[in-house]
Amino acid sequence: MGKMIYLDNAATTKTAPEVVQAMLPYFSEYYGNPSSIYDFAGKSKEAITKGREQIAEVLGAKKEEIYFTAGGSESDNWALKATFEAYKAKGNHIITTKIEHHAILHTCEYLEKRGAKITYVDVDENGIVKLDELEKAITPETILISVMFANNEIGSIQPIKEIGRIAKEHGVLFHTDAVQAFCQVPINVDECNIDMLSSSGHKINGPKGIGFLYIRKGVKIRSFVHGGAQERKRRAGTENVPGIVGYGVAAARANASMKERTDKEIAIRDHLIHRIETEIPYVKVNGDRIKRLPNNVNVSFQFVEGESLLLMLDNYGICASSGSACTSGSLDPSHVLLAIGLPHEIAHGSLRMTLSEETTMEDVDFVVDRLKEIVAHLRSMSPLYEDFMKKQNK
Repeated sequence: MGKMIYLDNAATTKTAPEVVQAMLPYFSEYYGNPSSIYDFAGKSKEAITKGREQIAEVLGAKKEEIYFTAGGSESDNWALKATFEAYKAKGNHIITTKIEHHAILHTCEYLEKRGAKITYVDVDENGIVKLDELEKAITPETILISVMFANNEIGSIQPIKEIGRIAKEHGVLFHTDAVQAFCQVPINVDECNIDMLSSSGHKINGPKGIGFLYIRKGVKIRSFVHGGAQERKRRAGTENVPGIVGYGVAAARANASMKERTDKEIAIRDHLIHRIETEIPYVKVNGDRIKRLPNNVNVSFQFVEGESLLLMLDNYGICASSGSACTSGSLDPSHVLLAIGLPHEIAHGSLRMTLSEETTMEDVDFVVDRLKEIVAHLRSMSPLYEDFMKKQNK
């Protein structure tokens, strides 16, 4: 096996060297607790402030609106649970979509058991939310709309500005899970009327175990972790100073390179899709062709099991996935692919490949060459494919 070709950057990314270097002093040199009052601890406090400023700048937000968490899942949980508690006097209705990350969907299930009414809006065949259905779902009891900025499996980018406008016109809070979109597409929270936004550091070459929730000033939301006065009394616990430092550097780095990096990713992405579509028969590209994350390719191969495909790709040093890393242990087909109308047998044959700034044309050409061999081999052992070809040749 030659070099590893890593095409699972939607699951996690490699921590950038400059991010690691920025973090190191805060493990052993500037290790003071930022809540302490002596000068030595002030170094840690200053580092947190800088990280908050770096992230706020990417969003066009105020630094006081950035609250650090342990990651995207915590941020999603906080946004939904705390809004439900804080706005009970107004209502108990939350609107989301059928293709959200499980951090949203499972939180909604939890809230339903506690009296929340949840509407799960449909998406079209490309995974784009149906705006008319979303607006019709709003009632006087609606307190929150939560729609992900871009889907983690098929890469489709939602009409966030339009959703934000609808929410604002109806006096409803708007939260977006931007874990996949942050620093992959430009985001301005004011232009999009976003009230809350979730993100996670390890998706943008930052460290794991750090995320943030943007909460617009004036949004009445409850504390999520009770204890000390950290994060302006909304999320207690000694701050993850090295993680915050690393996230800030990663955000500044990714924001500065966004245009050049994503232009390159789009070119490689489109080349990969073109070769797969033209050289492998009975393939379906999942997700919107245009309104799509720069680095996302999701395809379904008819008459092929996704798990077998992944194992055989791994033999060549190619790392990919069949969907969300959070559900990789599940034998059920992707809820996202089912929501866009794929039948079970085709959804089971899905492959997600997500690029990074290090991915080259040579890498994806090697991947396609191996895919052609693997798909042909797996289909040669499929009775369903044999029957299909017999019917085609009649």
